[in-house]
Amino acid sequence: MKEWRGIPREEIPWFPSIDAEKCIGCKACIEFCKNDVLEYVEATVKTVVKHPYNCVVECRTCSRLCPTEAISFPDEKEFASFIKEKLSGVPR
Repeated sequence: MKEWRGIPREEIPWFPSIDAEKCIGCKACIEFCKNDVLEYVEATVKTVVKHPYNCVVECRTCSRLCPTEAISFPDEKEFASFIKEKLSGVPR
Protein backbone atom coordinates (compact mmCIF):
# COMPACT_ATOMS: atom_id res chain seq x y z
CA MET A 1 0.00 0.00 0.00
CA LYS A 2 1.60 3.23 -1.16
CA GLU A 3 -1.09 5.59 0.15
CA TRP A 4 -3.95 5.54 2.59
CA ARG A 5 -6.73 8.09 2.12
CA GLY A 6 -4.32 10.10 -0.01
CA ILE A 7 -1.59 10.15 2.65
CA PRO A 8 1.73 8.45 1.80
CA ARG A 9 1.88 5.27 3.90
CA GLU A 10 5.36 6.08 5.23
CA GLU A 11 3.92 9.23 6.86
CA ILE A 12 1.38 7.26 8.88
CA PRO A 13 2.64 6.01 12.25
CA TRP A 14 0.38 2.96 12.36
CA PHE A 15 2.12 -0.32 13.05
CA PRO A 16 2.48 -2.70 15.97
CA SER A 17 4.94 -2.48 18.81
CA ILE A 18 5.94 -5.71 20.51
CA ASP A 19 6.90 -5.94 24.16
CA ALA A 20 9.68 -8.54 24.10
CA GLU A 21 9.20 -9.22 27.81
CA LYS A 22 5.60 -10.31 27.21
CA CYS A 23 6.11 -12.14 23.88
CA ILE A 24 6.12 -15.92 24.32
CA GLY A 25 6.90 -16.68 20.68
CA CYS A 26 3.62 -18.48 19.99
CA LYS A 27 3.50 -17.08 16.41
CA ALA A 28 -0.28 -16.47 16.47
CA CYS A 29 0.32 -12.97 15.10
CA ILE A 30 2.59 -14.19 12.32
CA GLU A 31 0.17 -16.92 11.30
CA PHE A 32 -2.61 -14.35 10.98
CA CYS A 33 -0.80 -11.47 9.27
CA LYS A 34 -0.01 -12.20 5.64
CA ASN A 35 1.51 -8.76 4.95
CA ASP A 36 5.07 -9.60 6.04
CA VAL A 37 4.89 -7.10 8.92
CA LEU A 38 6.19 -9.51 11.53
CA GLU A 39 9.08 -11.94 11.75
CA TYR A 40 9.92 -14.74 14.17
CA VAL A 41 13.51 -14.66 15.38
CA GLU A 42 14.77 -18.14 16.24
CA ALA A 43 17.70 -16.85 18.30
CA THR A 44 15.46 -14.96 20.72
CA VAL A 45 12.31 -17.08 20.30
CA LYS A 46 10.39 -13.82 19.86
CA THR A 47 8.44 -11.95 17.22
CA VAL A 48 9.70 -8.60 15.95
CA VAL A 49 8.30 -5.96 13.60
CA LYS A 50 10.05 -6.51 10.26
CA HIS A 51 8.22 -4.21 7.80
CA PRO A 52 6.09 -1.75 9.80
CA TYR A 53 4.67 0.10 6.81
CA ASN A 54 3.19 -3.12 5.41
CA CYS A 55 0.70 -3.02 8.28
CA VAL A 56 -2.88 -2.26 7.24
CA VAL A 57 -3.82 1.10 8.74
CA GLU A 58 -6.30 0.69 11.61
CA CYS A 59 -5.98 -3.11 11.71
CA ARG A 60 -5.32 -4.42 15.24
CA THR A 61 -6.11 -8.08 14.77
CA CYS A 62 -2.66 -9.36 15.70
CA SER A 63 -2.91 -7.58 19.06
CA ARG A 64 -6.31 -9.13 19.69
CA LEU A 65 -4.92 -12.58 18.94
CA CYS A 66 -1.92 -12.22 21.22
CA PRO A 67 -2.51 -14.35 24.34
CA THR A 68 -0.10 -12.26 26.45
CA GLU A 69 -1.09 -8.79 25.20
CA ALA A 70 2.46 -8.20 23.97
CA ILE A 71 1.34 -6.26 20.88
CA SER A 72 0.16 -2.68 21.02
CA PHE A 73 -0.79 0.05 18.58
CA PRO A 74 -0.93 3.86 18.76
CA ASP A 75 -3.59 5.44 20.96
CA GLU A 76 -6.87 5.66 19.01
CA LYS A 77 -7.68 9.27 19.94
CA GLU A 78 -4.19 10.52 19.17
CA PHE A 79 -4.18 8.63 15.88
CA ALA A 80 -7.59 10.02 14.88
CA SER A 81 -6.36 13.53 15.66
CA PHE A 82 -3.21 12.95 13.61
CA ILE A 83 -5.22 11.72 10.61
CA LYS A 84 -7.66 14.66 10.80
CA GLU A 85 -4.75 17.08 10.78
CA LYS A 86 -3.07 15.28 7.86
CA LEU A 87 -6.28 15.28 5.84
CA SER A 88 -6.95 18.95 6.56
CA GLY A 89 -3.42 19.94 5.64
CA VAL A 90 -2.92 21.73 8.96
CA PRO A 91 0.50 20.95 10.45
CA ARG A 92 0.69 19.65 14.01
